[in-house]
Amino acid sequence: MSKLREFRIAKGLSQQDLAASVGVKKAAISRIEKGQRVPSMGLVARLVEVSAGELSADDFMPETASQAEAS
Repeated sequence: MSKLREFRIAKGLSQQDLAASVGVKKAAISRIEKGQRVPSMGLVARLVEVSAGELSADDFMPETASQAEAS
């Protein structure tokens, strides 16, 4: 499960709620959670701000093959 999804669920937010709070469409949040989209740095900054620091920019960087093997 993505850190974004974990955060969203823990806070009781729907994808629509989170999307509205950062100014994107629900589909964008869905694609980010599924790893189908890497958010822009501006969106990352808004997500980190909305999370009050519970999320970091590193949480949105794509995982490399070597990182996956280390997990």
